[in-house]
Amino acid sequence: MENLYTLIMAGGSGTRFWPRSKTERPKQYLNIFGEKSLLQDTIERFSGFTVTENIYVVSSVSQQVVLEEQTPMLPKANLIYEPVGKNTLPCIGLAAMYVENENSEAVMVVSPSDHLIHNNELFRDTILAAVKIAEERDGIVTIGISPSYPATGYGYVQTSENITGGEKIKQFRVERFVEKPNDETALEYLNKGGFYWNSGVFVFKVSVFLKAVEEFAPSLHADLRKIQSSIGTPDSAKMLDSIYRSVQSVSVDYGIMEHARNIYLVEGNFDWNDLGSWESVYLADKKDEQGNAGSGDVLFLNTKNSFVYAEDKNAVAVVGLENIIVVKEGNTVLVCKRDHAEDIKKIVEKLKAKHKNQYL
Repeated sequence: MENLYTLIMAGGSGTRFWPRSKTERPKQYLNIFGEKSLLQDTIERFSGFTVTENIYVVSSVSQQVVLEEQTPMLPKANLIYEPVGKNTLPCIGLAAMYVENENSEAVMVVSPSDHLIHNNELFRDTILAAVKIAEERDGIVTIGISPSYPATGYGYVQTSENITGGEKIKQFRVERFVEKPNDETALEYLNKGGFYWNSGVFVFKVSVFLKAVEEFAPSLHADLRKIQSSIGTPDSAKMLDSIYRSVQSVSVDYGIMEHARNIYLVEGNFDWNDLGSWESVYLADKKDEQGNAGSGDVLFLNTKNSFVYAEDKNAVAVVGLENIIVVKEGNTVLVCKRDHAEDIKKIVEKLKAKHKNQYL
């Protein structure tokens, strides 16, 4: 598997995980479950079938200290820092330029850094099935999660022709990518079948992907080639900073996947949770008889279906409440209803607007 590379995207701000997620240590660097951070778990997952020398991480320059602190297992040359976030297409394209410089025959797996995945063996088999399609069909492959309920928080992928053949894991051509639906449409997708949640995991030959960037985002492609020409030179950081700041901010879904014709999907049936909010953590966590979950010194009395996180040397007690989230971290405390967990990012926006940086 010497041609197999992994890109882990780790530049997000994780504002829905405030107050644990802060500017200098966002969500992906937190140990939400277990001793290791989500990023470290992701690296370990891919290390099972990718040599560590072939694992790259793209992050924000503001996260350099914590990233290097958490990735002693990776070569420092594999840590790429965006001077400013520009969404997923420039991020992936930038990493593809680095990988192409090293190996023009590379097949690259792209993954978020902050997902919770169990069944690592099934995950590996699913990725390797996608690698086979990428190699044999010159396809850009996405991993689609089989929907278990009519979710409105995910984008969907509609499949067409079944190309599974004799393979163990189902595989399809992709008809289209669709935006996050409303309740009615999500239920329609679930009942109709053939729709999958968009996991944000992609597999492709670097050469095939860069051709797609050249076709569908030519100005971005030209800018990335300029950056590539300076990689390994004394001017590399300066060139990256001056060019990357001006590139268009666009998602890989919108920029490539909605336009390319060689798109395929491999069905992902491993346990998956994108951990998009504290509500996602509550749903994934173990619960007591009253439906409560959490970690730290937490006391529940006449309380149901709630989640509490208390940092070390702090105790949090909740009395007579239902369906709430409480998070105590440093000089900040969050209390909200579970069905308002998505709105936590608005609190971060308010704190920024008021220049309350000591809480961010």
